[in-house]
Amino acid sequence: MTSFDDKTTRIRTSAELGKLVKQVRQDQSLLQSDIAGLAGTGNRFIVDLERGKPTLQLQKVLDTLDLMGLEVIIQRKGQSNGHS
Repeated sequence: MTSFDDKTTRIRTSAELGKLVKQVRQDQSLLQSDIAGLAGTGNRFIVDLERGKPTLQLQKVLDTLDLMGLEVIIQRKGQSNGHS
């Protein structure tokens, strides 16, 4: 995965989300422990998120994404929002 910018990225698996979170964290020059501290979670949660663990608590995932400047947008398949 290349550097993440302001583009829309299609995520279909927890592993893809984990890779994106890791890339964004690295792009922001943050350690896993930095994100864990800011999000008020344990370091293990961030490790599991980046590894794509599919059973993580959704609200904690959403809160962590928000903290990192990311948001989840839901749309019907096949519709385009002007991004790829």
